[in-house]
Amino acid sequence: MTPPILFYATDKPYGEFSNFSRHPITLDGLTWPTSEHYFQAQKFAGTPHEEELRQQPTPMLAARMGRRRDLPLRPDWDAVKDGVMRTALRAKFTQHPALRELLLGTADAVLVEHTNNDRYWADGDDGSGRNRLGELLMEVRAQLRGD
Repeated sequence: MTPPILFYATDKPYGEFSNFSRHPITLDGLTWPTSEHYFQAQKFAGTPHEEELRQQPTPMLAARMGRRRDLPLRPDWDAVKDGVMRTALRAKFTQHPALRELLLGTADAVLVEHTNNDRYWADGDDGSGRNRLGELLMEVRAQLRGD
């Protein structure tokens, strides 16, 4: 059995799978510096905050702005966030051929965002998290393979 592939930091192996990796994506007629910028901005879709977030100089600043709760989070966010992430990942791994090949090169390995910073998108560092980012990456990988 193939061992799982753990990823998190952009300067470590498979760091390209992180939403902080510097791979611009084009969606909705706009270029987003990272998939993190796009994802966080969609929390405020249709408001001036969406563009303000797109203009943030780093993915960390985009994430911080997206986590602010003094801004008007769209009411359907919990229902749509996985779909927004799926859209961002599809764009990233289809618009960057080298990333597509990297993802396909993982074969059937389980992909795990490994950090204690997140229990929804990552594994919570101890495996108790949902690992939704890893799951969606595996879904995109299967689609790219034509499974």
